Amino acid sequence: MASKGDNVAVCNMKLERLLSMKGGKGQDSYANNSQAQAMHARSMLHLLEETLENVHLNSSASPPPFTAVDLGCSSGANTIHIIDFIVKHISKRFASAGIDPPEFTAFFSDLPSNDFNTLFQLLPPLVSNSCMEECLAADGNRSYFVAGVPGSFYRRLFPARTIDFFHSAFSLHWLSQVPESVTDKRSAAYNRGRVFIHGAGEKTTTAYKRQFQADLAEFLRARAAEVKRGGAMFLVCLGRTSVDPTDQGGAGLLFGTHFQDAWDDLVREGLVAAEKRDGFNIPVYAPSLQDFKEVVEADGSFAIEKLVVYKGGSPLVVSEPDDASEVGRAFASSCRSVAGVLVEAHIGEELSNKLFSRVERRATSHAKDVLVNLQFFHIVASLSFT
Repeated sequence: MASKGDNVAVCNMKLERLLSMKGGKGQDSYANNSQAQAMHARSMLHLLEETLENVHLNSSASPPPFTAVDLGCSSGANTIHIIDFIVKHISKRFASAGIDPPEFTAFFSDLPSNDFNTLFQLLPPLVSNSCMEECLAADGNRSYFVAGVPGSFYRRLFPARTIDFFHSAFSLHWLSQVPESVTDKRSAAYNRGRVFIHGAGEKTTTAYKRQFQADLAEFLRARAAEVKRGGAMFLVCLGRTSVDPTDQGGAGLLFGTHFQDAWDDLVREGLVAAEKRDGFNIPVYAPSLQDFKEVVEADGSFAIEKLVVYKGGSPLVVSEPDDASEVGRAFASSCRSVAGVLVEAHIGEELSNKLFSRVERRATSHAKDVLVNLQFFHIVASLSFT
């Protein structure tokens, strides 16, 4: 996949060594631009609870620790809140069954480029009491042991039959790579003139769909080896309601409108060559319910307890919706928090700054449309392993 000249495409890099949400605690960081994800996650807690009810509880006298994993944890506080929710709910189940709760272990997992330092700085202190009930009752502290696990969730990450519960939210729409054919000028799937597949040709979107389904199949095979009998998974990823994969819904509006137009601005202004733009593609695919279901059923390792499309709402959080400049800043910051690292790797920091300033300017001039039309839908899957 080596490219000639200086047009080094993102897909030609080792994506898993590069891809991450923007780290740190700055204005454009994921930690400060993930409030919408937090709201979406809270709105789905009742579905998470239903999945946790399906997890087998070990009632032996000396049970091993209950182990939960968040795959694609990123670097903000959202993952900590989810793990805390999981631990408390499982603890209540043990108490209701009259069983002493075991110790709890939580693994936070993401790609090696993830800002684990920021994440670990946000962790509350561990209560060192020997009594688990006292640990669980201590507000502002955590009642579980923690470890970070760097690596791609499209491969094995844990020993066989060691995990009770897998959680992954807002991550599985990220592909392991941009399909090779999409940035190959000799291919019918070459995504000329675009940086995302929203509105692209049929062969381009077919290449993306195949990549998504191949990746999801690898994900399921890895988890099927790692999860314990009686374990479960709760998965959330961007989805779409249209059967047409060229219509990527909210993801298409985020990456296929003002973000796309900003790239075109740089090309028109002579700051970026058209070929350089064409070598960049966002490695995201928002599947339909059928796209997702086909892979799970073909794999056969997990039983589908629930599989639904869930309306998440806008990814933007603004305090003054009538302030167009605030909407524009929020749009650009949201876009940069999730794609900024890839953009900088492709065109450098200076041009990246120019790109996102144009994203902000364009989103500001279309603020009302952005607020009304930028709505996300999610695929929510509750899967059990027997």
